[in-house]
Amino acid sequence: MDKYKKYIWLFFLFVLLAMVRGFENELFYDPYLKFFKGDYLYIDSPRREVLHLALSTSLRYLINSIVSLAILYGFFKDISIVKFSVLVYGFSYVVLLILFLFFVLNPQQEDYYMFFNIRRFLIQPVILLLLLPAFYYHRKRT
Repeated sequence: MDKYKKYIWLFFLFVLLAMVRGFENELFYDPYLKFFKGDYLYIDSPRREVLHLALSTSLRYLINSIVSLAILYGFFKDISIVKFSVLVYGFSYVVLLILFLFFVLNPQQEDYYMFFNIRRFLIQPVILLLLLPAFYYHRKRT
C-alpha cells in the first residue's frame, strides 16, 4: 500500500509542475512568452518591466524548485539528496538570474537564442530532468 501512496504522490507533484506550465499566462508576468513563440530572431525585444519580470520569474523558479525537491525526495527518500539539490538550485538560481537580467537589460538579436535557453532553465524544471537520472545512476553505482 505504501508503494501506491508514493506513486500517487509523485503523480500529483508532476501534475503540479504541469499546472504551473499550463497556467503560466495567468500566474506570471512574462512578455517573453509570446515573443519566443513567434519569429523572435528577427524582431525587437518586447517592452517589459524589469523588476516585475525578475520577481515573477523568481517566483516561478521557486515554485518549480520546491515541487522538484519534493519529487526528488519522493523518488529517493534521502534527505542528503535534497540538501545537495538545494545547493544546486540555489547556485543555479544566482548564476542564471544574473545572466537573465544581463540579457533583459541588454537585448541584442544575436543573443536571443542564448537568452531563450537561459530563460528556459529559470521557468521550466529542466534542472530536475538533469538531477533525477544523475541521482538514479549514482544510486545504482553505489
